[in-house]
Amino acid sequence: MADKHLGDNIGKLGYGFMRLPTTKDGAFDLEPMKKMVDVFLAAGFTYFDTAYVYPGSEAALRETLVKRHPRDRFTITTKMPLFLVNKPEDMLETFETSLERLGIDTLDFYFLHGLNQAMHDKVERLGAWEFMKKLKAEGRIKHYGFSFHDTPEYLDAVLTQHPDAELVQLQINYLDWDNPAVRSRELYETVRRHNKPFTIMEPVKGGLLAGPGSQAEQMLKKVNPDVSEASWAVRFAASLDGLVTMLSGMGNMAQLTDNIQTIQHLKPLTSDELDVIHDVVKQINSVPQIPCTACKYCVENCPQKLDIPKLMHLYNEYLQYKQKMAIGFPFDEATMGGRLPSTCIACRICEQHCPQQIGIADVMGELAEIYEK
Repeated sequence: MADKHLGDNIGKLGYGFMRLPTTKDGAFDLEPMKKMVDVFLAAGFTYFDTAYVYPGSEAALRETLVKRHPRDRFTITTKMPLFLVNKPEDMLETFETSLERLGIDTLDFYFLHGLNQAMHDKVERLGAWEFMKKLKAEGRIKHYGFSFHDTPEYLDAVLTQHPDAELVQLQINYLDWDNPAVRSRELYETVRRHNKPFTIMEPVKGGLLAGPGSQAEQMLKKVNPDVSEASWAVRFAASLDGLVTMLSGMGNMAQLTDNIQTIQHLKPLTSDELDVIHDVVKQINSVPQIPCTACKYCVENCPQKLDIPKLMHLYNEYLQYKQKMAIGFPFDEATMGGRLPSTCIACRICEQHCPQQIGIADVMGELAEIYEK
C-alpha cells in the first residue's frame, strides 16, 4: 500500500518535463511554461518528472517552478542515467549535477533511469542500489525507485532481489496494454503482485494517441464528439489501482486544461468504451509496418553510424498514426551525436546486410522529410 507521501498527497496527474514548448530558435519558451506550472499547482497537483538526460529540462524546471514557488508546494523526481555512469564516482557527480541544475538540496524521488536486463550487471557492479540507500540515509533523497523498459519476468526478478525499491515507473497505455513487444498489462500485474506503487509514463504514447486527424481520433469522435482523443487514454491509465500519478508531457495550455478536467472528473472506461478502444487498437495494428527486427546488422556496417533500428521504430510509429512522435527525447536519443536521417549517404551497404531486405536508404530519406523539415 502506498503511504501518504507516495500517493495521497500527489494527485493522479504528473507533469512530465521531457517535451516542452520551444521558441522559433529552438530554446525553451519559459513564459508559457510558467503559466502552465502555475495552473497545474493551482489545480492541486504537485508531481514533476524530469531526468539528467532530458536536454535543458532540469534547468527549465528550476526557472519555471523552483525559483517561483515554495519548496513544500511541489514534488520533483529526476533520474540517474545508467548508460552514462561507468564508475561509482560518476553516480555522485550526476546526482550533484541534477541538484545544481534544479536548484534544490533534496530530491523527493530519485530513479535509476531505464533499468533493463542489459544494464543489470553494470548496476550491480557499480553498487547503484547501495548508492540510493546511502542518499536516503543521508536525507538527500526521500524515496528511490526506477523507471523500467523490459520484460515482466525481469521486473519480477528486480523486485524480488531489491524489495526496498519504493516506486516503479512503467510505460502503460491502451495500445501497449496487450502489445507483445511491451506487455504493459503483465508489467502492471507484476508491480501489483509485489504490492509496489507505480507511476505511468507515455499514457498517450508520446502524443500519438492524442493527435488531431489520426485514425484513432476519427473513431473515438464518432462515439463521443465532445471529448478529446487524449482523454480516453488518460482515463484508461489513471484509473488503474495502485497508481501514484500518471505523467503527461503537456506542451500547451489546452493540453494541460484538458488533462486537469479529465483527472478532476475521472471516470474509468465502461465496458462499451473498452470495446471501442479494442477496435481502435485493432485498426492501428492493421497498418503495414517496416519489418525491422532490430538485429543491428545494418548498424555494424553503416559508415555514418546511424541508429537505424531506433529510426525504423519512429518511422513505423509514423506509419501507424499518420503523424510523428512529438519532437523530443525519442528523436534526440535516436539521433544522438548528430546522426540524423539526412546524414545518410545512400551507399546502401546496410541493405546488403539486412535480412529483411528493407530499402533502408529510402526510409532515411522519408524520415528526414518528416522530422527535419
